[in-house]
Amino acid sequence: MAKLQAGYLFPEIARRRAAHLLKYPDAKIISLGIGDTTEPIPDVITNAMAEKLRAAIAATYYADLGIEDSDIFVSDGAKCDISRLQVLFGSNVTIAVQDPSYPAYVDSSVIMGQTDLYQQDVQKYGNIEYMRCNPENGFFPDLSTVPHDSPKSIFEIPGAKEVAVETASFSKYAGFTGVRLGWTVVPKELLFSDGHPVAKDFNRIVCTCFNGASNIAQAGGLACLSPEGLKAMHDVVGFYKENTEIIVDTFTSLGFNVYGAKNAPYVWVRFPGRNSWDVFAEILEKVNVVTTPGSGFGPGGEGFVRVSAFGHRDNIIEAARRLKQLYKPVAAAAANCYLPSLVTEQHASIRLGGLIDTARSLGTILRWSALDFSV
Repeated sequence: MAKLQAGYLFPEIARRRAAHLLKYPDAKIISLGIGDTTEPIPDVITNAMAEKLRAAIAATYYADLGIEDSDIFVSDGAKCDISRLQVLFGSNVTIAVQDPSYPAYVDSSVIMGQTDLYQQDVQKYGNIEYMRCNPENGFFPDLSTVPHDSPKSIFEIPGAKEVAVETASFSKYAGFTGVRLGWTVVPKELLFSDGHPVAKDFNRIVCTCFNGASNIAQAGGLACLSPEGLKAMHDVVGFYKENTEIIVDTFTSLGFNVYGAKNAPYVWVRFPGRNSWDVFAEILEKVNVVTTPGSGFGPGGEGFVRVSAFGHRDNIIEAARRLKQLYKPVAAAAANCYLPSLVTEQHASIRLGGLIDTARSLGTILRWSALDFSV
């Protein structure tokens, strides 16, 4: 625990927001930082009472992929399952993360004793492989050969069931950030080197450390997967995509380079040559809008801020107006004249199929989340 750097990212943002309010008590802050959904959960979901959630998940998301009900572990969210997976594999492993990456991937590894000390000069922990993702390498890995905008499941890739586990949740799909419901898929084909099924050990950990998702949450999850629920979720997702377009249009009109915002409602805005916490402070101080500094997701996020599109439409429009006042086109053009602060090393992109082959040859288990490749 002593190795952990500062506080967890989002409580630190909340602390700075609170300090800002003490300094400017009349400020009308708009929060575009943390990814909490804002729109109501559709009635068809909140009114549901039912069972058989595992079967519904298997039928909805894995119908043609050979994943069975028994391979699915229903949980209180992907974040909690990430920590349980760390317990499963213990401390004598090497972790690889995309960089930038969701902070819990790294911090849970530190807590589990899977890392060496923090290296201040490079802003990385020892014994973690940081896979840099940036505009210069096209945000590795290369998904251009996949027939969808992005894979819906890693199990679409042949051989994945032998080397991968997958976590997912209803948090963003259905607005369940306060309800807490998710699942992890551990295929029966996934074995330790001695042939023992990984699923058996994971089941033991889940039974020991977790009492199960509430009946109410599971009932809501089942309603999400009904035809009416899927349509309602898609409608809400469409709303957030419209918010995303507003944010993207705002920054591009100001001359900034923006990334992501295609498979997740997060817009990554590049501020070359600038410290991301300084940009965070500038936006908060001058226009009372909360964002997320990119460096909070790892050293690869330096020089970026992440702007969340989760928000009421009026707040998104007002935030866009304030940001346009702050960053005039001329100023934005001048900012983009700075040399990039990110490493521009040219990594060779590889296909996901190559990841599967590599994992098999190294005896490595891949952990996949649907948000991992939505930069």
